[in-house]
Amino acid sequence: MNKRDFLKTTGAIALGSFLPSPMWAMSNNKRLRTAHIGVGSMGMSDLKSISSHKLVDVVALCDVDTKALKVAKKMFPNAKTYKDYRVLLKEMKSEIDAVIVSTPDHTHAPASMLAMEYDKPVYCQKPLTHHVVEARAMRKMAEKKKLVTQMGIQVHSFYDYKLATLLIQSGIIGKVKTVHAWSPKNWGYDGPEPKGSDPVPDSLDWNLWLGTAAKRPYKKEVYHPGNWRKLLDYGCGTLGDMGVHIFDTPYNALQLDVPRTIKNNCRKPTGFGFPEHNIVSYEFPGTKYTADSLKWIWYDGSGAPSEHKDLVLPNNEKLPGQGAMFIGEKGRLLLPHFMKLPKHIIDGKYVDLDLSVIKKSDNLGEPTVSYDAEGDKHYHQFVDSCLGKDECSAPFSYASRLTETILLGVIAGRFPNKTLHWDNKNAKFSESEANQFLDATYRKF
Repeated sequence: MNKRDFLKTTGAIALGSFLPSPMWAMSNNKRLRTAHIGVGSMGMSDLKSISSHKLVDVVALCDVDTKALKVAKKMFPNAKTYKDYRVLLKEMKSEIDAVIVSTPDHTHAPASMLAMEYDKPVYCQKPLTHHVVEARAMRKMAEKKKLVTQMGIQVHSFYDYKLATLLIQSGIIGKVKTVHAWSPKNWGYDGPEPKGSDPVPDSLDWNLWLGTAAKRPYKKEVYHPGNWRKLLDYGCGTLGDMGVHIFDTPYNALQLDVPRTIKNNCRKPTGFGFPEHNIVSYEFPGTKYTADSLKWIWYDGSGAPSEHKDLVLPNNEKLPGQGAMFIGEKGRLLLPHFMKLPKHIIDGKYVDLDLSVIKKSDNLGEPTVSYDAEGDKHYHQFVDSCLGKDECSAPFSYASRLTETILLGVIAGRFPNKTLHWDNKNAKFSESEANQFLDATYRKF
């Protein structure tokens, strides 16, 4: 079944059960019963952060790897356990209030869409989806059903990122014309596709791990655990992993929509792994915080970025390993990633941040460099929103557009050094050959 057809079908089913209030599911509850799909690695981190809220009861755990499931079960012995998220959602639809999706990228949309079909609020890890069509479908369903949703970009709720957003919007560097963003991480793979197969570990259900992705023989240490981010069928490369975090603050601060053009300077496609080095150039329509148009350049891979006049720091300092630089009419703002305050640069010199532009109503909070103090905020915001006590700051209405922007850069990697033109209204490229990568075929499993 084509993803586009699948999402239309689930959307039609969902709209048939449309309810007008986003708080309907928790209207009679004072606690939140959560189901967790994916509890290894980042899923375990999500599980700990969600469950640290005093009003959460973890009632269901799901993972295709029994090793991860056993660890989680020890933490929550009363929770029911599953290997297949479809079975979990069907059997426990009346016993859960919200779903947390922490799987590899290719399963984000299938699991989240099914959870929303069952009228459940969803917290989904970043990037929101594996394909552009999925991102638009998830936004549509969440908005039509008025569900509480949140994408897992926890630094979105950190002090330093909120401060940078408020400073940019205050006009501290004037209208922004260019943003540079970078990460030296390498979630790419330039080597050949592995040959042959290895025995599937007894603990792993390989069919369920593949899910809707094409059938492929198991190879030890190639896909699970961890390395799937490097591969086209399952992840979104460095851009999809770190780019979502580092793009988030500039994207939010400048109130951007999706780009008009995208070009990726990278090696030729192999059809298996993402490029290990990417320089992705975006051109966005202007907003009230930018020049008439905005140029955005992303660099990843070892040694990124190369020297550029916009990135020269005072006192010959080195750039932080990861971060973003805003180039404005009246100066620059450097935002390291992460847990470091932004730095204001005028005429090649650092100047003190003017915090007088921050209003009490902005609810910035107090500066902190403690992950323990900051790490759970984004998760607790989701819980409180489900209970009618707060409002999510990264709902799917926002997260889908940010994810779409990221995924357009990922697709551009299939066409090295070629400028692609994106038609936002019709959700397609002018270059027809690129449109085949907006979705894919869902395997029946």
